[in-house]
Amino acid sequence: MSKPVILLYEPMHEKAVDLLRQRAEVRMAESLDEDDLIRVVGDVDGIIIRANGKVSRRLMEAAPRLKAVARHGVGVEAIDRQAAAERGIVVVNTPTANDESVAEHCLGMMIALGKRLLEGDRAIRGGDWGSRYRLIGVELQGKTLGLVGFGKIGQRVATMAHVAFEMPILYHDIVDYPSVEAALGAKRVPLEELLEQSDFVSLHPPLVPQTRGLINETALRRMKSTAFLLNLARGPVVDQNALTRALQERWIGGAALDVFDPEPLPADSPLLKLENVILSPHMSAHTDEALLRMAMVFTDVLAVIQGRKPQNPVPWP
Repeated sequence: MSKPVILLYEPMHEKAVDLLRQRAEVRMAESLDEDDLIRVVGDVDGIIIRANGKVSRRLMEAAPRLKAVARHGVGVEAIDRQAAAERGIVVVNTPTANDESVAEHCLGMMIALGKRLLEGDRAIRGGDWGSRYRLIGVELQGKTLGLVGFGKIGQRVATMAHVAFEMPILYHDIVDYPSVEAALGAKRVPLEELLEQSDFVSLHPPLVPQTRGLINETALRRMKSTAFLLNLARGPVVDQNALTRALQERWIGGAALDVFDPEPLPADSPLLKLENVILSPHMSAHTDEALLRMAMVFTDVLAVIQGRKPQNPVPWP
């Protein structure tokens, strides 16, 4: 029997690819343009995507052998799940593979914001030793952390912050988590209350219609003038123009962003000129360990192709 054909939209961890090559024919997309992809999917059995490119209805219609589409990561908004369901194509992802990496990145950004580490680095590189008298930070100890979205990543951030810095935890989510509340003393509150009371607001919701633009001008104006906003979820959860104004006009103390709208962040973005924002290029999940765990999604792709049940099917709807 010939090996199944798996199309990768982007490179993955080489250890996982080496394992996959033992069991499948692996192809790398040369372009993520939809028309270019459509020309090469005619004999493809499985597709693995990362942060870029889409798996559209048109593409699925051009791929009669396609049985599985995998997201190397969590968010599946780039996959037309309705079209996949209609065609019996199984969508899988890696819902917990990057929890630790993203949570650690979030805590690192919180510390860097509070201690003004990047500003200090820039100052000393510019010969400004006197900045030590101006760059006065804040301690995380005892500050209130508000988490918008309290899934596994949000809960991991909460645990780290509470254990390490004794931070009181507020969260806003459509689901309540009584066991986590009991363990951490966390409190579920309306979004407005969370924004008004938190010293750090960290965003971890999925991107769905209800969360698109959730943090808009009204939300930002509810925050304390000393508070910090962190977004390691999806760029469109935040109204980026409103946030830029909030940072320029000092409605809030600062922000840390790993995701943007659009991506990549345009070279002329005003965010690049601001001192009170920390930026990273959608890399919070990019540790060697997490990248390998996410790349192992290929095992679910092969399971579907071979008629077995995958470990992490994405529920529909």
